[in-house]
Amino acid sequence: MQKKIIELLTKTDGYVSGSEISEQLGVSRQAVWKAINNLKEQGYKFDSVTNRGYRLVAYPPHLNEPAIEKYLKTSVIGKNLIVLDEVGSTNDYLKKLGADGCENGTVAVAREQTQGKGRLGRVWKAKKDDSITFSFLLRPKIAPSEVSSITPLAGLAVCKAIREFTGLDCRIKWPNDIIIGKKKLVGILTEMSAEFDAVEYVITGIGINADTQDFPDDIKEKATSIYLATGGHFDKNKFFACVLNHIEEEFIKNDLKLSPVALKEYTSLCATVGRDITFTKNGKSVTAKAVGVNPDGELIAELPDKTTKLINSGEVTVQGIY
Repeated sequence: MQKKIIELLTKTDGYVSGSEISEQLGVSRQAVWKAINNLKEQGYKFDSVTNRGYRLVAYPPHLNEPAIEKYLKTSVIGKNLIVLDEVGSTNDYLKKLGADGCENGTVAVAREQTQGKGRLGRVWKAKKDDSITFSFLLRPKIAPSEVSSITPLAGLAVCKAIREFTGLDCRIKWPNDIIIGKKKLVGILTEMSAEFDAVEYVITGIGINADTQDFPDDIKEKATSIYLATGGHFDKNKFFACVLNHIEEEFIKNDLKLSPVALKEYTSLCATVGRDITFTKNGKSVTAKAVGVNPDGELIAELPDKTTKLINSGEVTVQGIY
């Protein structure tokens, strides 16, 4: 009922009387009054005038469906939007929904994630409302080998959204991070379920350090947040909608591929390209120079003997960056 009240008031510019709300929802005036008070406790703000009714003045500052949907311009991604107060991992949450047949473009975003997934099995935790942690599920008609373009496309979209919304000069650190200066701002992890030569679904999880002010000792020299970089807080709902809008735009116009245009944009924003890197080859540490990214999202490394090697996974250390 609370969700329906918010939807009703959102669609109306002026006031809606309590009797009209109760009539449309088929509940008593007393039930409407209780629901409005509960919504106030959640952070919604209303203007109420005798004989005129209620008007929605402001949404809560924390992530919530009505506020996100107000700014969402997508046709697929986020049309089935789930906002969770707390979850272990949004990727794991969507895996269960994916196995049950949830629709293409489903998005799960959490105010708090306690067992977030990083690369190489790392766990990523964040305090409530400090970060924007979310995952989206796609059911693309592509082969498993074509999934490799999804992470860099998502990285390009999120990087562009942050630059547009905050003005920060963020960059992409290959393969799945976004950085400000030398510190990590965003992490991205893509997983898939596939059978033989067909993809059942792909889930991409993204964590954005938004309002984080303090990091654990082991990462405080390597991580940052939008708050630390700008000194200010921002509308999480509007920003999150901006991110989803950019993701859908990049995915649709590039047909889930690193098209020549997308690859050019990605390379221009990639902080790894042009730097010396270190990676492991046959159990040995190798130093090379990152000279580009190919259409499959692989890093092109130039070895000391001027030959090149394609790197598609594993740990890569970038000189000057964590």
